[in-house]
Amino acid sequence: MSAKKEPLPAVGWRELVALPELGLTAVPAKIDTGARTSSLHATVLDRFERDGRNYVRFAVDFGRQHVRQVCEAVQVDKRGITSSNGETQMRLIVKTPMRIGAVEFRAEISLADRSDMQFPLLIGRTALRRRFVVDSGSSWLQSPGRMPRKDRVP
Repeated sequence: MSAKKEPLPAVGWRELVALPELGLTAVPAKIDTGARTSSLHATVLDRFERDGRNYVRFAVDFGRQHVRQVCEAVQVDKRGITSSNGETQMRLIVKTPMRIGAVEFRAEISLADRSDMQFPLLIGRTALRRRFVVDSGSSWLQSPGRMPRKDRVP
């Protein structure tokens, strides 16, 4: 007899996401199943070692609110990431808890200059896999304080 699986929660194409260990709450994020790795807009300030582990200190700027949050996280990798324009950049990768709605999990996030992008955080398919289904026609399905909505197709 097979156990019946619970349906996965749905996310819209944009959500508010928390990165609690970094002190970041309600970060506007674009859900992008075309991207493998999640990416956070950050300026690397310093790389250092603590207790035999590599760390990175970085700043996350929220220009509209004139807020800068300085964060520290364990650097788990440095790898080439190909951006949407086809350019490959070497990026630092951190692993930190991520919360979307009621679901919290550890996710790998590359640190990148996303200043030209509308969303400071991009959630890639690796973070979504086996946790969520994506409703690309909706927004804010897992975002507390935002009204879930169906987005109109022009």
